[in-house]
Amino acid sequence: MLKRRHILTIRLTGRRITLLLSELWFLLIAVLFIGFFFLEGYDFGVGMATRFVAKNDLERRVLINTIGPFWDANEVWLITAGGAMFAAFPNWYATLFSGFYVPLVVMLLLLIARGTAFEFRAKVAHPKWGETWDWAIFIPSLLVPFLWGVVFSSLVYGLPIDSKMNMHGVFSSFVNPYTVLGGLLITLLCLYHGLVYLCLRTTDDLRDRARTLAKRIFWILAAAAIAFVVVTFFVTDLFTRRGGWLYPIYLLDVAALILSVLFLGKKRDGWAFGMNAGVILLTVASLFIGLFPRVMVSNIKPAYDLTIYNSASGSYSLGVMTIVAVTLLPFVLGYSIWSYTVFKKRVSKKEHLEY
Repeated sequence: MLKRRHILTIRLTGRRITLLLSELWFLLIAVLFIGFFFLEGYDFGVGMATRFVAKNDLERRVLINTIGPFWDANEVWLITAGGAMFAAFPNWYATLFSGFYVPLVVMLLLLIARGTAFEFRAKVAHPKWGETWDWAIFIPSLLVPFLWGVVFSSLVYGLPIDSKMNMHGVFSSFVNPYTVLGGLLITLLCLYHGLVYLCLRTTDDLRDRARTLAKRIFWILAAAAIAFVVVTFFVTDLFTRRGGWLYPIYLLDVAALILSVLFLGKKRDGWAFGMNAGVILLTVASLFIGLFPRVMVSNIKPAYDLTIYNSASGSYSLGVMTIVAVTLLPFVLGYSIWSYTVFKKRVSKKEHLEY
């Protein structure tokens, strides 16, 4: 039975509306992760593209400057998701972050190195200095989405969680063919997302190279996506539990991905970027929909699964968080929209020749 402590009743235009706060915050955390993968996803893709698209220091500088005004704000979505998880679902947070302590610490160090590289690479006019920091941008941009893919695939695949919500995992619990496939899928999706973003934000030969590479990556991404969905059908219970939702979601996913490359070929870059944004939204949403109401699956015993009910905070914490979120969210969204409006101009090599 559901607990009353998780229920909030409010009045809106004279009508009573009952909200199950644990479900509301599960939805909000899902939205935060969708926002993170959508926004930070193209950051990672651009970071990878510095080795695949750019041919010299000037071109790498142009690529980095396309995300210069946004990358640090995009990472706030991850921080907010972690904070929301800590406050709304402390048992989920404790099990996840303790069980994945090593990969999450590695991920944090990679993000620190990447952020430092953005700021330091142009501080000293020496080839070795710039080359070192360029690798500090590329490597984290490649590994962080891969690690996130491994982590989220593990949540779906199942982990050794006992009755006390403790995870007793070994290396093979996290790294196996299924989770590696999930990591590759997220990495390819971010690379493709970044290349489409560069088509939208750069000019001339840089844009042409990004477009050409994006068309090639599309086929690898499509193959990885199909393989992941097929394997998910056989090794997880997502389709058994939520097939009525997942079948149409994945059909829409396929349609959006195909439309993105078609629009890319017609040089309608804004539409291509929008379609791929839909792919990311649907892909991440399918994970949370497939898990609901679980947040972590136990492969020891289904009764040991962590759910939004047995891992949630009390009514007071959830109620205060809801009020704060509703109050501050419009300001955060307004600032984000304003920043993207101000820095919407394409970035060209010509503007950087005298930099």
